[in-house]
Amino acid sequence: MKIKSVLTLFFITSLLSACATWSPLSISENSLEGYLQEQVHRFDQEQLKSGSPLSVKLSDVDVTLGPDGRDVAVLSVQGEVAVNALVTKIPVDVFLKVEGAPVYKSDEKAIYIRRLNLIDSRVESSLFKGDFKPVAENLMRALAQMLETMPVYRLDESNLTGQLLGLTDLDIKVAPGKLVLVPAGKTGS
Repeated sequence: MKIKSVLTLFFITSLLSACATWSPLSISENSLEGYLQEQVHRFDQEQLKSGSPLSVKLSDVDVTLGPDGRDVAVLSVQGEVAVNALVTKIPVDVFLKVEGAPVYKSDEKAIYIRRLNLIDSRVESSLFKGDFKPVAENLMRALAQMLETMPVYRLDESNLTGQLLGLTDLDIKVAPGKLVLVPAGKTGS
């Protein structure tokens, strides 16, 4: 009985000590890029399974966090959007650069990029010549909407750190090159 009390006291002391020196979780630009690539691939697979004629493949994703000291993320996405029509595939090369605010949704334990602003876009196809501006605008709206609803990062609750962070009320702070999850109310500099 005495050993159990000592172990319980040791566990509680260790837990309190860990909480006192709690280090916030940092998420690098590279982590976000990899996670976003996986999310778009998963989205594409779901679209194809549902019978959608549209497929999306990313060839490059570049995430810049906190440029010029601002609390924003800049996403540069390059890839191919293809329409599978009858027996042919109509590919369109797409470049999209958007800027938005990282938002942590505690109920989903996920980070989204919201309030997107289009910075730059290009649409090119070797099959067609002409003005792509109307197509580009619609395509960019659809891609921006997809980014608004798709998390760019989700806490990994399969490990202890992710589980503990999932139990905590968190805020997100943008720092140059990284996102930092901090206890709620601690986002000030």
